[in-house]
Amino acid sequence: MPVIEKKKTRDLPQINERIRFPKIRVIDTDGAQLGVITPKEALQIAEQKELDLVLVSDKADPPVCRIMDYGKYKFEQEKKAREAKKKQHTADVKEVKMRYKIEDHDYNVRVNQAQRFLKSGDKVKATITFRGREIQHTDLAEDLLKRMANDLQEVAEVQQAPKKEGRNMMMLLSPKK
Repeated sequence: MPVIEKKKTRDLPQINERIRFPKIRVIDTDGAQLGVITPKEALQIAEQKELDLVLVSDKADPPVCRIMDYGKYKFEQEKKAREAKKKQHTADVKEVKMRYKIEDHDYNVRVNQAQRFLKSGDKVKATITFRGREIQHTDLAEDLLKRMANDLQEVAEVQQAPKKEGRNMMMLLSPKK
């Protein structure tokens, strides 16, 4: 059981009584340095202002602590983390399916779809499905995928060349950097 207790305190930042250094550099709420003092003295100053003493950097010599409202500080950190998470985009793999006997207009629609996906930062998996005896014409399907890669060359690069998998032939395109 004591192992779990120890882990919980390790995850929490060192504040108030948890700061265990002989001397620390203290920064006030307005950014002014109060100098190098003992944690006990710094804690008294923080308590007079009804604030917390938070360890900012334990790598410095002596370690740096700041007098601040810890609850507000923690809320701001969480808010920043949420904003950063909102802004990041994970690249999904979108699929464009067709047959090797596709008409020109339908082919152009697929190319435009793929282009839209690539511009939004997603990868595109172009798949050609074979039915029945169509499997004999893998060369035509490969030519079609190469044509698609050529048509999309300004926005995409081929991540995986056309490859046959069972009754399908697929190619993976990723957006250009």
